[in-house]
Amino acid sequence: MTVIVTDQGFAPDDFEGPFTTPDAPLPEGRALDLASDTDVSALEGDFDGIALIRIDFPSFADGRGFSIARALRRMGYTRRLRARGHVLADQYAMARRSGFDEVEIDDALAARQPEADWLARADWREHDYRSRLAS
Repeated sequence: MTVIVTDQGFAPDDFEGPFTTPDAPLPEGRALDLASDTDVSALEGDFDGIALIRIDFPSFADGRGFSIARALRRMGYTRRLRARGHVLADQYAMARRSGFDEVEIDDALAARQPEADWLARADWREHDYRSRLAS
């Protein structure tokens, strides 16, 4: 099972559409699974009908997914953007600032880092280095 993390805490996954890769035919209500080494420039201008993009984080030390999210937002993708895999609660604010709407974690990570750990970082707009420097 998986847990979806948002600014409101833990929730079940409410997306029911199929996930596919960019090189496969895309069904109606499509969602894309992107690897952390995906070159997203090929997707530019082709976001029609993509309900959700999910970007894989194979390791908590692999930050390429943050760059991919930022690039997709700059290219004009405005729908749901989800980080999946090894994202830690400490990285939640960075994920939100990069453009992610939510994070998908497995039950084991949710048990090690409970909802309170994620909610402590949910006010991601206020708790950044700039606001700490202004104090």
